[in-house]
Amino acid sequence: MERIGVVGCGLMGSGIAEVCARAGLDVVVVERDADSLASGRSRVEHSLQRAAKSGKLTSDEVSDVLTRLVFSSTFDALADRDMVVEAVAEDESIKEDVFRQLDRVVQSPNAIFTTNTSSIPIIKLAMVTQRPENVVGMHFFNPVPVLKLVEMISSLLTSKETAATVRSFAEDRLGKHVIVSPDRAGFVVNALLIPYLLSSVRMLESGFASADDIDTGMVLGCAHPMGPLRLIDLIGLDTTLAVADSLYAEFKEPHLAPPPLLSRMTQAGLLGRKTGQGFYSYR
Repeated sequence: MERIGVVGCGLMGSGIAEVCARAGLDVVVVERDADSLASGRSRVEHSLQRAAKSGKLTSDEVSDVLTRLVFSSTFDALADRDMVVEAVAEDESIKEDVFRQLDRVVQSPNAIFTTNTSSIPIIKLAMVTQRPENVVGMHFFNPVPVLKLVEMISSLLTSKETAATVRSFAEDRLGKHVIVSPDRAGFVVNALLIPYLLSSVRMLESGFASADDIDTGMVLGCAHPMGPLRLIDLIGLDTTLAVADSLYAEFKEPHLAPPPLLSRMTQAGLLGRKTGQGFYSYR
């Protein structure tokens, strides 16, 4: 696993590309258009500059990392990859289209396709390819260069060899800590986290408490590093809604149904930090 591809260069994709390049790997990043590609490259550069300012990297190391990154707007650039990580929007149809294109373009029959999905069952993505045994979930957490956790999710058809290779890659090459989840919506972390986040939205929506009091209560009362509403703003309200929808579609439990306020804010484009406004203002 020396030649790595990353599809998508948003918050997650850029972080995944960065940690792979920092691990000495040859990385090709693919985005849908020139503007998205430029934004993604800028995001990686700013992250590396922050690492240099904090003393975690030298200026020479930053330059070396950047030389290992190639940015492209065509899937053909992924033809020779050993592994490709999909990190596009949390939308099943978009992800399925990515996997169809990867199946067509990537030449090696042994190449591994991984998805950074937060909640979509891995088998749904694997079955649009001709090599479902090579498809596995590798769910990183934001910010990827900082947080050590990776969830690994095998589908019913993922081979033992694929799972072992991906686990070794995440632990030994990227320095991550791997936990293993069955292939069910939400996996381990989001199956626990999303109901908590949705409860905080319902509490705000009902007028039971203010956003600041909800968040302060969890930070100062439960030693959480960030309150639930600020965490939703960090994750993105649209991503939180998509994960909640996936969980509710699979389990049909009332506490997993997205609150109307979350849906309306998403429809209004109030998506959190990435748009400058969510439950809090970032402008």
